[in-house]
Amino acid sequence: MFWKNDGYFLLELLLSLSALFMLSMFFLPLLIDLANQSQQLIRDKRAKQFLFEELQANLIEDRINTQYAITLNETEYKIYWRLTSVSGQKEVCVKVEENTLLPSFEDCAIPE
Repeated sequence: MFWKNDGYFLLELLLSLSALFMLSMFFLPLLIDLANQSQQLIRDKRAKQFLFEELQANLIEDRINTQYAITLNETEYKIYWRLTSVSGQKEVCVKVEENTLLPSFEDCAIPE
């Protein structure tokens, strides 16, 4: 068959490019948000890991008065002990300061 292209090629090209642009404008913010949530989950998981490592280290030796920071992948995890107001026990806390994309995070636990 012979194809007749009477100027429709440019019109079809513009239509397909505009459809592609509109789809990318819809999916790009979703992908950015998904990447931010993934980063936040990774950071929170590492903070909980440091929290439980500190609790295990406290079982082996007395580490109630220690306070230090760990930097991992340009994220600073501050580990410190504080006195709880309710029971008067000491609890260990891990705090991560907020950065440009992620909010701050703090998690605490009381040793058993």
